[in-house]
Amino acid sequence: MPVKAVQKRSSRSRLTPMRVSSHYRDYVIDQLSALPGLRAQAMFGGVGLYAGDVFFGILAADVLYFKVSDTTRLAYESAGSKPFKPYADRAMTMGYYEVPAEVLETPADAVQWARQAVGVASKAASIRARRTQAR
Repeated sequence: MPVKAVQKRSSRSRLTPMRVSSHYRDYVIDQLSALPGLRAQAMFGGVGLYAGDVFFGILAADVLYFKVSDTTRLAYESAGSKPFKPYADRAMTMGYYEVPAEVLETPADAVQWARQAVGVASKAASIRARRTQAR
């Protein structure tokens, strides 16, 4: 009688595919081009968006996500946006929400929302830095 191999179930979760098409990446960068210090950096198959040294956005699977706070999240949720969910098989989300298509379609609006996200990300970084110094 043949012995069946026992399959081990991996304790690692599956990352949501984050590949971004060059067309979508170029479109987003063009729409946000008025944002000072804008740069895009590859990360985990996706793209991280920075304003100077401030990480404020994620491009994943041809979707743009911006950093949100408890206050700014309301506008995203009102528009029907969903949070960035890095793992397909976990309920865990991150503090980044999908930018509504109608916002991204208008460069002035996209830059305004991006500036808010930069502000949120800057404040979060300052809080983290203070906590680290206090230790």
